[in-house]
Amino acid sequence: MKKIKHIITIFLGLVIVEFSVLGCSEDFLETYPTDQVPSAGVVETTGTAMAALNGIHRALYIRYESQGRGGVGAFNMHIDEAGEDHVFNRSNWTTSYRWIPNSSPTSSYNYYNWLMFYKFISNANTLINGIDGAEGEQEDKDFIKGQALLYRAYGHFQLVQLYGNRYVKGGSNSQLGIPLRLDNSIEPLKRATVEEVYAQINSDIDQAILLLDGKSRPNKSHLNDAIAKGLKARVALTQGEWQTAVNYARLARDGYTLMDQDTYKQGFQIFSESNDEFMWASYIQEDQTEYFGNLGAYISRNFSSSAIRGNPRSINNLLYDEISDTDVRKILWDPTGEHNNLPDGVTLTSRHKKFPYTNQKFIAVSASDSRMDVPMMRAAEMYLIEAEALARDGDFSGAAQALYDMVITRDSQYVLSSNTGDDLIEEIMIHRRVELWGEGFRWYDLKRLNLPLDRTGSNQSEVYTNGVMEIPAGDNRWTWPIPQDEINANPDMEQNPI
Repeated sequence: MKKIKHIITIFLGLVIVEFSVLGCSEDFLETYPTDQVPSAGVVETTGTAMAALNGIHRALYIRYESQGRGGVGAFNMHIDEAGEDHVFNRSNWTTSYRWIPNSSPTSSYNYYNWLMFYKFISNANTLINGIDGAEGEQEDKDFIKGQALLYRAYGHFQLVQLYGNRYVKGGSNSQLGIPLRLDNSIEPLKRATVEEVYAQINSDIDQAILLLDGKSRPNKSHLNDAIAKGLKARVALTQGEWQTAVNYARLARDGYTLMDQDTYKQGFQIFSESNDEFMWASYIQEDQTEYFGNLGAYISRNFSSSAIRGNPRSINNLLYDEISDTDVRKILWDPTGEHNNLPDGVTLTSRHKKFPYTNQKFIAVSASDSRMDVPMMRAAEMYLIEAEALARDGDFSGAAQALYDMVITRDSQYVLSSNTGDDLIEEIMIHRRVELWGEGFRWYDLKRLNLPLDRTGSNQSEVYTNGVMEIPAGDNRWTWPIPQDEINANPDMEQNPI
């Protein structure tokens, strides 16, 4: 029992509380270790609670020990690597690419993802369960609690997709999911069923939508009712609740405008706050940079790190060939690898290796500054959710229109699709793969749709994938093993088949 308490104390001890002299502003944040701020003090006032909430916002992009574990952005990058569309050109930093966390309960990339998302949940619970008694205005309490509920829902959603078997529409979904942590007690918990986990996720989101209704936010690192509705749409898509996914995707994107082609050509840099398409994103202050631990130190094209100089990331050439020549997204990857059409002001050093199909979608501030905004949710995703859900629900004309409304902003020559049935669904999924490349969706899509991994016939190398070229649907590796440290600490924890 002592060991159980010790492990969970580590979880609670990772809370980062940030106090700002400008309230919600992130311009002048100072970070204090949790052992200097008792939980009761965190929710003493709405001011201290807001500072703790800012700590969760920042926790999305801080480094979790290794440089390659730079928060949620790095996690999304790594989960994308496990799909078929992300291509490596060298053998460095290929842990997720080779599916090691998927089969190893002792992999640090497995354990720290478990730790990171439960950290978000733990921090959120402190606010959810304590904010009602804080000193301050009710409107501020609602704003804080609503965002904390979304973080708890988001953490559980990420974890159940990794460590639980896929959600099956129409099934009982009584398969084991993850422990539902709704408070910060130190008692060990059994794994809830996948159905129970999704019920709690939806309950938290629904409550957050009510609490955040009409609330304004200081910047896009904070969460509002649009983000709550967008998360609701994501969850509904995973559950196969097509009409719910459609309704909430439409509500979520209301007021957000898809970027024009000139903006898109600039790639994803540090301009999300002024880009109307970005709904949720993390901006990294210059004095809070993680340097070689930032997402931009691994996925950008221009930062001068060994990971990028030696192993710039490419797109699957078969997917690239699906992109129309008149589609602006085609310039986000260079089939020659020479990068003669980089965005204005962006250059590569002589040390940057060049390989075919490398990306210039993600751009760091410079070769010496790895900062770039971490994309968390965009309006384009909401159009794609709507299109897919309508198509899978049999509304082919509505799906084609939703797809057209997005793609026409990327390709002025695109025409309304006449496809129906599986052909239309495949067209939608191609655009989803292109649009969301590198943002953490493809592996999840393969799992939720019960599809196999197939990297064959493309520019993937068996040497760099360590032979992981094909994984059948239903293979044990689609459900990650519970980290061994958790198994050792929690007598009520049951391991997944390995």
